[in-house]
Amino acid sequence: MSVNVKLSERLEMIASLVTTGARVADIGSDHALLPVFLVLSEKCPSAIAGELNLGPFEAASKQVKEAQLSDRIDVRRGNGMAVLSPGDADTVTIAGMGGQLIATILEEGRAQGKLEGVKELVLQPNVGEDTVRYWLSDNHWLLVEERILEEDGKIYEVLRAVRAEAGRAEEQIAAIYDPALLPIEVEADVAVGLLYRFGPWLIQQPSEVLVRKWESEWRKLDRICAQMEQSDNSDARIKAMEFRKDMKRMEEVLACLRTDKR
Repeated sequence: MSVNVKLSERLEMIASLVTTGARVADIGSDHALLPVFLVLSEKCPSAIAGELNLGPFEAASKQVKEAQLSDRIDVRRGNGMAVLSPGDADTVTIAGMGGQLIATILEEGRAQGKLEGVKELVLQPNVGEDTVRYWLSDNHWLLVEERILEEDGKIYEVLRAVRAEAGRAEEQIAAIYDPALLPIEVEADVAVGLLYRFGPWLIQQPSEVLVRKWESEWRKLDRICAQMEQSDNSDARIKAMEFRKDMKRMEEVLACLRTDKR
């Protein structure tokens, strides 16, 4: 069967990180482009496309039917991971949402036992990537791969995680967020926090896109600080001083990334 689904670069990158042969559940699947591509390309034997809203659910159902994949892709309507039963999938993909929402979906799924049997998570938060990284570590998932790309003027990070080994989670997570990986010298807890923000794998392979992202973030903070520093509120001015300290560390990291970028 030939592949005739055209993916965006963002979805192509997500698809590339899914393990071949995995049964995939795509949460918030929209038009089900990712599941259809994965199954049509024979990378995955079957998939579940989960969607809450009626419009995208109907669009996903139509896409699957037109691809003649109704026997291999199950389109389900429901909120987050409520569409899954334990053991339904090997890999869960969640893309195109804020980091806090992705973390909430994962936490609700964990609490409901929906992650039982899941071996891999491929996640693409639009913002708040550090929130997703913290959730993964807190729940003994290992961040093993990160990618970054720019498409249509927007920058996206894609995170891939697998379960930590039983009894070794803290050790394995500590190795991923080793303060020595940070290219500047700061207190260990500060270094770890910066690794969660910048991405422990991305920071080891600096790129033009990564530098542009954090230059943009720095400029946003600079504008916020400028407004706070003009405020008559003393608390706002104190907060601005804290931001400036944080920005100084960011600038130090950025200086190293600009030098090392590939």
